[in-house]
Amino acid sequence: MDWAVMMKAAIGTILDRDLDTLRREIEAYSDEKELWQSAPGISNTAGTLALHLAGNLQHYFGTRLGGTGYVRDRAAEFARRDVPRVELLKEVEAARRAVHAGLAQLSAAQLADEYPEVIAELRVTTAEYLIHLTTHFAYHLGQIDYHRRIVTGSEVVVGAMRPAALSSARTIGVQP
Repeated sequence: MDWAVMMKAAIGTILDRDLDTLRREIEAYSDEKELWQSAPGISNTAGTLALHLAGNLQHYFGTRLGGTGYVRDRAAEFARRDVPRVELLKEVEAARRAVHAGLAQLSAAQLADEYPEVIAELRVTTAEYLIHLTTHFAYHLGQIDYHRRIVTGSEVVVGAMRPAALSSARTIGVQP
């Protein structure tokens, strides 16, 4: 398998896994009002981060790579409040579709070339930026997990980093 196919598969698999985790995190709040509850020392609520992550993927994968036509309102991602859980979950699924649309359109040459948007007044390769977007997602996903535990007082884990969900995961035989 060539490197471009492997990279696209790995990024798609990891984001699918992490989008599933985001869905489970959102569902794990016993009261949807807790998604919007502030916690000391934490600047963003889980609801805000969920909107930000969904908007981020829809823009960078969907619009820029997949031509989906999504129009991002980044300021609204951080300003909106009390968005119902069902709407947050719809945004998570829209982000999943955007990732798949973007990756489906992406060629090996595009991966090696510069990303089609200037990022923080810099030019970066598409491959490196997609890895950055994947780690950015994981970073905020961890923040959501801690927010949920602080706000709800729950120690329940949602199985965020499941290696079994990786596309290259293979079971091994039982050792004697």
